[in-house]
Amino acid sequence: MNSRRAWLIWAVGVFAYVVAVLQRSSLGIAGVEASERFDSGAAALSSLGVLQLVVYAGLQIPIGVLIDRIGPKRLVVSGALLMAIGQAVVALSPDLGGAILGRVLVGAGDAAIFTSVLRLTNTWFRPSRVPQLTQWLGNLGQLGQVLSAVPFAILLHAEGWTPAFLSIASISLLSFVLCLAVLSDGRGVLPNSAGAADMRSALRALGESFRRPGTQLGFWAHFTTQSPGTVFALFWGVPFLVYGLGYDAAFASAMIALMVVAALLVGPLLALLMVRYPLRRSSLALGIVALIGVVWTAVLLWPTPAPAWLVVLLAIALGVGGPASQIGFDFARTFNPSRRLGSANGIVNVGGFTASFIMMLLIGVVLDLSSPAGAGTDPSELYTFDGFRLAMLVQYPVVGFGVVMLIHARRRTRRLMLQEEGIAVGPFWVALFRRLGLQRFRRRGL
Repeated sequence: MNSRRAWLIWAVGVFAYVVAVLQRSSLGIAGVEASERFDSGAAALSSLGVLQLVVYAGLQIPIGVLIDRIGPKRLVVSGALLMAIGQAVVALSPDLGGAILGRVLVGAGDAAIFTSVLRLTNTWFRPSRVPQLTQWLGNLGQLGQVLSAVPFAILLHAEGWTPAFLSIASISLLSFVLCLAVLSDGRGVLPNSAGAADMRSALRALGESFRRPGTQLGFWAHFTTQSPGTVFALFWGVPFLVYGLGYDAAFASAMIALMVVAALLVGPLLALLMVRYPLRRSSLALGIVALIGVVWTAVLLWPTPAPAWLVVLLAIALGVGGPASQIGFDFARTFNPSRRLGSANGIVNVGGFTASFIMMLLIGVVLDLSSPAGAGTDPSELYTFDGFRLAMLVQYPVVGFGVVMLIHARRRTRRLMLQEEGIAVGPFWVALFRRLGLQRFRRRGL
């Protein structure tokens, strides 16, 4: 463990995830061009992103079971190949139906990458390093958004739809070759990490993972923290900034890139806090959800289209939600044995993407319903400031439901910790005041 080979495997796994995020987020950058190419309304166009996320979320649990059964390498390799094929189909499709098929393939391939690389991280590195490496995996993976927001966007605008999407399809082929040559499941490297003997055992592990309150806590932590940023970066962010707020495409792409920068800067700090205060991880997640909610509320309540400085704050807050979602996987890791981490991580990963595709679809529906009478499929007519302001409100009930369920799962988890380990976790504010009181006594020399 922690060997040079481990670092090489991890580096190739990170590259595979960067490429997966590039493929996943490319449609968000091309949202305006997709509307023009396929001559579609907001609800029909959002089906491109929604179906991709439905496939991604729907496959997470089967992928988790397969990780525990056959190992992560085969899944990463297969996923990279599927994404290459899917993007090639998108590149060559003359109509919306073909593009939907391509994005379904992209979603299926993408579904296999993150949780598989996460399992490789848990296998090849000591537990003390895993939280930080998990954060770095998630944060570095978001460089794929930068690749889609800058070089892909430049290529798209300069060369057009087909050359741009064929180019990123070729990058997935490179990922396929590297993963095939370098990755290893590492059987025997980690004690008690052997895969399930058969599919029946793998399914039993899935049931055990699902019943653990700690796994459910991870699901709802991921549900609430990851989804607002995913909806923004993956599909509706650029149209909202360009057509809703009136900024140019370059500024919109810069905001997507800023989300990644924020994640890279905040991620290591969150990892440190997770390791130092493991009993306060849920409070950390809830605090970040509150931050995102406050900034979104300011943007939507601003009487005119939000000024640039407020949009920058929104991008930063949404970017912080990315590394915060890794808290969910840390719950899965600490409340499940290593032999069923694939299943547990798969369950957690469903959370954020389930919320994302619900919100993504509802935003498209509300935009269509609120569009001016007689508006066609021209984005400048279809998308309005007032329409976007109304559509973005759908985030509040979805995330709010997730917060209620997170608090419920936290109570059950804490009860189980008290029963099994004798660990009592008091309210956050009590612990905070107690710590502040201790600091005051120390300053007085008591």
